[in-house]
Amino acid sequence: MQKISLFVDIQNIYYTTKEAYRQHFDYNKFWAAATQNRQVVKAFAYGIARNDEKQKQFQNILRGIGFEVKLKPFIQRQDGSAKGDWDVGIALDVIEHAPDCDIVILASGDGDFDLLAEKVKNKFGKKFEVYGVPSLTADSLKNAASEFVPIADDLLL
Repeated sequence: MQKISLFVDIQNIYYTTKEAYRQHFDYNKFWAAATQNRQVVKAFAYGIARNDEKQKQFQNILRGIGFEVKLKPFIQRQDGSAKGDWDVGIALDVIEHAPDCDIVILASGDGDFDLLAEKVKNKFGKKFEVYGVPSLTADSLKNAASEFVPIADDLLL
């Protein structure tokens, strides 16, 4: 049985599925698809802590599915923009846990992860699967992935 580790960029998946489909990502269906006939070694979901009751309920759902939820504080800048970027944290966790699995699975369309995919494949000899919204996933990430799995109707609520 293949060993896998899952890494989900919650913000990226939320906004890309919302923009492309006006629907929400179904984390239960994703878990079922990604883990079928595979052993989960680690599963992380990365998000922003907003101290909002609805967000807390969502995070508890993710924990119930099997994810360890990692949160950063929501930072509101003076100019009205917000910050809550997990790219470095995700990359560090992937590098730390890649040796313990056969396949790294990333749910994100962020092209910044193309170098990470190449590193995991070349340094650790692991497969790197990417789940993303096809029209909003960077071509560089699709090309760097061992396999690209499109997020479409079968993974939406």
